[in-house]
Formats: sequence, structure tokens, C-alpha cells
Amino acid sequence: MTTRRDFLNGAAGAVAFLGCDLLQSRHGHAQEVRRREVVVNGRRIKTVDVHAHCAFPEANALMGLRVNPEALTMAPERIRQMDAQGIDVEALSINPFWYAAERDLAEKLITLQNEKLAELCAAQPDRFVAFATVAMQHPDLAVKQLEDGVKRLGLRGMSVGTHVNGEELAHPKFHPIWAKAEELGCLVFMHPIATPEFEKRLSGNGGLVNVIGNPLDTTIALSHMIFEGTLDRYPGLKICAAHGGGYLPSYAARSDAGCVTFPDRCDKVVLRKKPTEYLKQLYYDSIIFTPEALKHLISQVGVGQIMLGTDYPFPWTKTAVDHILNTPGLSDADRAAMLGETAQRLLGIRA
Repeated sequence: MTTRRDFLNGAAGAVAFLGCDLLQSRHGHAQEVRRREVVVNGRRIKTVDVHAHCAFPEANALMGLRVNPEALTMAPERIRQMDAQGIDVEALSINPFWYAAERDLAEKLITLQNEKLAELCAAQPDRFVAFATVAMQHPDLAVKQLEDGVKRLGLRGMSVGTHVNGEELAHPKFHPIWAKAEELGCLVFMHPIATPEFEKRLSGNGGLVNVIGNPLDTTIALSHMIFEGTLDRYPGLKICAAHGGGYLPSYAARSDAGCVTFPDRCDKVVLRKKPTEYLKQLYYDSIIFTPEALKHLISQVGVGQIMLGTDYPFPWTKTAVDHILNTPGLSDADRAAMLGETAQRLLGIRA
């Protein structure tokens, strides 16, 4: 299986998703694609994809990595894909690859990366917004980078990995970052990153490092932020967890039962409410594949906490809009909220 590191380094086959019939003529040349407009009960909805990746070769080069120019950079193909799928706006994030960088290198890399993100969004403000990147391994620097990204560069929040070189996001050293994010009122997009432990245990057939490891990593990160009291300490923190929050919303009642069954294991931090109740103050993307899964997530967290996500350009799904439109039992207001209205509010996107 091609890993994300392989993808960044231009592994063969990493851009197979580009051969979409809608976007290629029979002679192999790219066709113009009519922009799909998404309508709910006669009303045009501005769709916002909260989970879309990009990268900049110059930044990756600072860490000795290459980025595939066709997949993660902003080629015209990306706009054609957005138009075909009915995505009006992408909220761009960059998966962290710099958490091991020393301070000077991290400062240089993040400055370059955030300025590139701001330039890109300024060039096409009707199609892109972006999350600032920060050097989480240097918390004091990360605080400055977040504030600069939001206030000076106009970025709409920040993206983070689910751990920082194996350290949990709930560690007190990261409290200043969460305090600044809460103060700014901005959205934090949390995306899993691989760990050596997962790579060893989940090796073999099936791509389990990604298929199981990624949602499990998110589950662990969110659980620590609940049980270590981070979400109590920063109740205004707005976190959007990738891939529907991992496994946590699907088995959250076990978190409640754990402290009842083994109270001695939950006595280091006294929580203000049941673990499951914290799920309702988090946000989630819609990358959970089936109508049944989407309806279950709604039942656990509320429809107002879920936003459209595609994971572009990683080819998990090209039907994210239809996934929401075709899930039975939703009201028009439910669909409009998930397709774009909640993301517009959180990201400051004009209707």
C-alpha cells in the first residue's frame, strides 16, 4: 500500500485518482467540467469541504521531502475535481511532517508554509480558505504562529496532528496553545498521523496503518483530552476531528461505563460531566461512508457538529456531497448545515 510518506515523496501510483472519466476525454486530454451546483429543496447551498489537503514543495524540501506536484499542489485539476463533485470551498490543511524539526528550522518552515497558504487563498478567495500550521513541539512559538496566522495572514484556524512526537495533545505543555485557540475563537482541525507502534502492529495486507490506525489515533487523542480535563479547562475550544472522530462516537458509552466500573482509574482528574457529553462540544467531518454511520454520528453528537469532508486528494470518496444528500431521514435544514452552513459560520465564510 502507498503510505502518506510515499505519497509525499512521489511514489508511483499515488495519483491514480486523476483518471476520472468525468475529467478526461477519450483521447486522454482534460475536459472542462461544468460546476455542479448543490441545491436543497430549491435553495442553492454553498458547500464547504472542511477536510482537504495541500502541500508546498519548498516547505517539504526543508525537511528533505518531495511533494507530488499533481496531487497536493494547486494544479488546475483540483478545481475541476471540486467543480465535478460540487465543492464550492475547500478548507485547506497540511498534515504535520515538521514536529521533529529544531526551533530555527521549524520557524522558517512554518513562516514559509503559512505565507504560501495565505497567498493561495488570497488569489482565489471564493474557492479556498486555510488552517494555519504551527510548530507544536515548540509551544511558545506555536502560540505566536497561530496568532500571526489568524490575525495577520487571515487564516481561519489551525491544523494539528493527533500527537506531537508521541506526546499527547492533553499534556500541560500544550495548554498555552489551546488557550490561544480558545481566545481567538478559531477552529482547530485535528488529523491523525502515524506512529511507529501502529506501523509495527498494523503492518501487512489491508493497509491497516491507515484503515484502522488513523481513526484509532484520533480516538486516543480525543479520549486523553476528555479524561485529562483539557476540554474542561478550555470549554470554548473548537476542535474538528477528522474521519468522523475515529471510533470514539461509535463506542462512547464505554467511556462513561469505565469510570463507573473502575472509579479508582478516574480519580486523578474530576470531570465536570460524563465523557460522552464532551462529544457534543466537538466537531466532526462526514467521512464515515454509509448512511447508517452518518445517522449514528448525528444521534451521538447532533447534526450541528458535523461538516462535509472529502480528504482530497486522497481518493477515499468522490461522493461526499451525495453521502449527505442521500442519507434518509434528514431534514433540509440538516443537510444544509452539514453541507456548508456550519463550516461557513466556524470559518468565517460569507454565504
